[in-house]
Amino acid sequence: MDKTYNNRAWLLVIPVFVLVALSAIIPIMTVVNYSVQDTFGGNQFFWAGTEWFQDVLRSERFWNAMSRNLVFSVIILAIEIPLGIAIALAMPRKGIWVPVCLVLMALPLLIPWNVVGTIWQIFGRADIGLMGYLLSELGINYNYASNVLDAWVTIIIMDVWHWTSLVVLLCYAGLVSIPDAYYQAARIDGASRWSVFRYIQLPKLRGVLIIAFLLRFMDSFMIYTEPFVLTGGGPGNSTTFTSIDLVKQAVGQFDLGPAAAMSLIYQLVVLLVCYVFYTVMTNVGADKPVEVED
Repeated sequence: MDKTYNNRAWLLVIPVFVLVALSAIIPIMTVVNYSVQDTFGGNQFFWAGTEWFQDVLRSERFWNAMSRNLVFSVIILAIEIPLGIAIALAMPRKGIWVPVCLVLMALPLLIPWNVVGTIWQIFGRADIGLMGYLLSELGINYNYASNVLDAWVTIIIMDVWHWTSLVVLLCYAGLVSIPDAYYQAARIDGASRWSVFRYIQLPKLRGVLIIAFLLRFMDSFMIYTEPFVLTGGGPGNSTTFTSIDLVKQAVGQFDLGPAAAMSLIYQLVVLLVCYVFYTVMTNVGADKPVEVED
């Protein structure tokens, strides 16, 4: 029997393509256009070719900002992924405390990014902020506005407070979806708690951990609002990440050509690293047999 295909269903997808074209394709093509041209105002453009890309790739300023991004992302992933898994394992699976814990975990995610930066900017001040005041009372010379280490520690703690909840919720959803039959078999075999985590829970969390890794890497590698509000990229350029440097160059200095080239290289780096993350994490341990230890 021949199947009947209704191609009119594709008409429902046309609005999606229109929205994607307006919100993504057209802005990207505009950036590409600026990246290969130069302008001196008056809406006059001159062909520059790959000159801006060469300047960006030879720029020490660009690579310093990119290295800050990489260090920050590595620290964030090393803290938030294990911490998120640990909190998700400690959360209850049944009872009235389940919705309470879920709501508490979701609260930081509801706060806008600029508000988060403002909260921690006030929180860390020694004159009116609780954390800054307590540290000064303890004799700790803390000042995120003038000390590089204090600025980095504050930004890291701020990001951990803001985004660990996302990892927790993803891991908790993965843990809840594991059938009870696996735990019953583990109890019959006398498996330890570590064995249950290593051979049952962790493999079943591989899918959500891939999502958590990718989301947190992209968010942390492209972080802008929180450190910009908190430190403005200072002290000096110590917290000037690539996104902040890009905005300074495009808006502050109005160097549209170099800024456009930098943004395209920045996007390519993010896509490349995400592809490597996804490929490695989907292949590691995919074909290994599961053996539960007593």
